[in-house]
Amino acid sequence: MATSENPVIISTSSAVNAAPPESAGNYAAVRFNAMKHGILSRLAVLPHESERDFTELLAALMEEHRPTGMTELHLVEELAAVIWRKRRVLMAEGARINAGLRSAVDSPKMLLSSAAPFERGLASDDVNLPDLLTSTAEESVEQQREAELDLTRTRKASAILRKGGGKAYEKARRALAPDSRDWWDEYVQEEEYPATAEGMAQFIQEHLDPFCWRMVQEARFTPAIKAQTLGEGLQAHRLEKLNRYETHLDRKFERTLAMLLKLKDLRSA
Repeated sequence: MATSENPVIISTSSAVNAAPPESAGNYAAVRFNAMKHGILSRLAVLPHESERDFTELLAALMEEHRPTGMTELHLVEELAAVIWRKRRVLMAEGARINAGLRSAVDSPKMLLSSAAPFERGLASDDVNLPDLLTSTAEESVEQQREAELDLTRTRKASAILRKGGGKAYEKARRALAPDSRDWWDEYVQEEEYPATAEGMAQFIQEHLDPFCWRMVQEARFTPAIKAQTLGEGLQAHRLEKLNRYETHLDRKFERTLAMLLKLKDLRSA
């Protein structure tokens, strides 16, 4: 007599003559046997794939359809194989999209100029596109606020320098944002510019103001840049064959399910 500790394992031939689905104990044995010895099950799962995941998928389908006889068992197994192959299609699709995104991210200058084609000076090789793409809406708003504040402080420093005066240099330096001030100090230490009002004015004109303006534009056009990156990364033409194969699997699934349901109707009649 079978117990829960020692379940009955019957042969494939026994599955054909198994008790009706209402007999839960015998049905469990038939289900286990189909998973253990099914023809498709041995071929559907590749060596690097999870046999356990496929087994759970097959078990769920058998619990749903409760096949009677070898033909119904085969049809349920074929449904599992189709779903398993569709899983591979989605994985392949995701891999191709990721590869396309990686390629797009590696060309930020071209991507930004495409996202906002009529904005001059927006494109830059220094844009950190991965950070931009993963930023939240709140982070994007904060980034735009900070960029606009840096630009305002930069132009205030520039105005102080134009006005002149004995302490124009010190006042202009204090007016800069902390990061901009550190950047200026590095240039002074490296003797790229003299620590004078004239040197700072030249630094602001050549480096700081264009940089701050570009950061404002990048923050402003973040939604467009995200959409452009995702669009170029999608590369829909590369997914055409996968889409056709997925359609083939969908039709195969529909035909197999229709056959299974029709066979069940015939048996019940």
